[in-house]
Order: sequence, then structure tokens, then C-alpha cells
Amino acid sequence: MVILNKIYTRTGDDGTTGLGNGERRPKSDLRVSAFGTVDETNSTIGMARLHTSDHAVLDEMLARIQNDLFDLGADLATPDDGEPLDYEPLRVTETQVTWLETRIDGMNADLETLRSFVLPGGTVLAAHLHVSRTVCRRAERLISELAQNKDENVSKASLLYMNRLSDFLFVAARHANDGGKSDVLWVPGKNR
Repeated sequence: MVILNKIYTRTGDDGTTGLGNGERRPKSDLRVSAFGTVDETNSTIGMARLHTSDHAVLDEMLARIQNDLFDLGADLATPDDGEPLDYEPLRVTETQVTWLETRIDGMNADLETLRSFVLPGGTVLAAHLHVSRTVCRRAERLISELAQNKDENVSKASLLYMNRLSDFLFVAARHANDGGKSDVLWVPGKNR
């Protein structure tokens, strides 16, 4: 259980932050940047949800994703360094990845096949989902970079989750664009 009765602790005043295993790292640390950008992704999804009044099913999916992103942040904030902890750390699971894949396939089945790249835009909801997608991709790049560091441990499910989430957000944006009818398509070389 999480209890937050005091918001500021002053422990980060020296430019460090605490990880779930008790270790302190600089706030500029790659791991901190990775879970911070996951949090940023979550915030952009919260902004998108302000525009889901006509998309109840999508809103429910996005609410679940926001919760899963907190799981992912907790996973990244508690590196598995082999040292025993006093608790079982929260980890993202393959089941959460599979849930995303199922929702992507369900939404994508109703969309017309793309014949061009989609420019971010269309409806307000779609534009917000595209912003979420690009922030998600940045988080994925940071997690991937962290995973490539031999001194860091990152669960495979964490990386898979962010990769699938960006795909989900792309398909959700098309879905929000009237099933793709309001997609803004890229026209190569249009302005030469």
C-alpha cells in the first residue's frame, strides 16, 4: 500500500532520487529519465482522455493503460540487482503486453488499410493520442538504451509493453479519426 501524507521530503534537494531498492541516483540518470518519461507518457494519455466523451470503450482502455504505466514505472524504479528486498517488487507481465496486442488487433480490424503514412492530426482526440505515441516512443528509446547497459537490468516485458503501447496509440488515433476517415495522410514531395 502507498501512503503519501507528506509530498516534499527534501531528500532530492541534492539532485538525487531514491529507487525502489533504496539506492539513490542522480535525477539525470538514464533509469530515472526512463521511468520519468513513462510518467510523461501517462500524463499525455490523461490529457487525451479529456476528449473521449464519445469513445467510452477507448476511454476504458486508456484508463487501464494509465494504471499499467504506473506498474511499468514501479518496475523500472526497482532494478533487479540480485539483492533481496523486504517486499515483492511490481513487474510488468507478458499478460499486460498480450492485452495490448488483443486491443490493437480489435481496433485495427475496423480500419481501412493504409496506403500512406499518417500525419499527426485529425480530431482533437487523435492529435492528443499522436502526442502520447511520440512521447511513448521516446520512453521506449530510453528503456532500450537502459537495457543495453550491461550494468542495468530491465525486464523484457517492459520494453515489449512500450513498443506495443506506441502501436496501440497509433491505431487508437486512427480509430478516433472516424475509423481512419479523418486521417491526415502524408503526400510525399507535395510541396517541392
